[in-house]
Amino acid sequence: MKRRNFLNVASLAFAAPTIAIGQTSAVKPIRVIVPLPAGSSTDLLARVLMTNLATITNQNYVIQNKVGANSVIGTQEVVRANPDGSTLLCAALSALAVNVALVKNLPYDPLKDLTPIGGVSLTNHVLMVKAGSPINTLSDFIAYAKKNPNRVSVAYSTTTVQVQIATLEKLAGIQLLTVPYKSAPGTITDVIGGVLDATFLDHGNALSQVRGETMRALGVTSLKRNPVSPEWPTISESLPGYDFSSWIALVGPAGLPREMVFRLSEAMQRALKQRELVDRYASMGTVPLILNPDELRAFMHSEVGKWVRLAREANIQPE
Repeated sequence: MKRRNFLNVASLAFAAPTIAIGQTSAVKPIRVIVPLPAGSSTDLLARVLMTNLATITNQNYVIQNKVGANSVIGTQEVVRANPDGSTLLCAALSALAVNVALVKNLPYDPLKDLTPIGGVSLTNHVLMVKAGSPINTLSDFIAYAKKNPNRVSVAYSTTTVQVQIATLEKLAGIQLLTVPYKSAPGTITDVIGGVLDATFLDHGNALSQVRGETMRALGVTSLKRNPVSPEWPTISESLPGYDFSSWIALVGPAGLPREMVFRLSEAMQRALKQRELVDRYASMGTVPLILNPDELRAFMHSEVGKWVRLAREANIQPE
């Protein structure tokens, strides 16, 4: 499958006008499991999409947050659900790809136990320092780290970011002091307070901090610049090959009828092209990821292979 970048995906968002498709409302709403907390970026983006999707399909969608075990608990509930379309999963790459590489004895296989339906969103993380830091660019950061091996502290709150840091170290030839945190807000507080030198944030949080003049963006983790903040350089512009996009997709249990899957996917693509949705997504630092079921299946295969390879190269063992 050809690599997708932000500019290609963003252009698709305006490729066609919205066309409503009338359908008879089901007796009960469809449950959409989000395996992350209410208020998380995945949760917020899922709610935006489901609101627009409900208008197109004349069907109610109810978000349920099933949190725990690095998204395994919520994902497992969907894996075990009846393949009748009444229970779906809106999840990020951790549940749908990264866990294969980083979760020991993972009780499900995302490539076999789930049915791809469609892409939801595409974004990236951002390497951040406090606004008053003497580090102004990624080059400054690398030079400082080379002069201070194992002393420049960088926080991570997910295994996904842990791999991103390890890859940065490898490509830049530096050794950082990596510090695990339970959540991103804690890393923000400690970078601003000078306890930490840097952290990686999701793009929405990064935008908020830069606009509030509390933090500075050094580089985004995706291969191409994010159209939401095109002035922010990519890390790959200094370190070719550095490529870590963050994505969300909608899937269901294995065995969903193909006709049902493609009908829902088509409605999703129409929802993702609506101007209101595109603008809402942009305010959160993301763009629509428009993929049909077959494209999403190929994308997930590629991402699983990528993360297994990266975890092995970073010598990060499943836990």
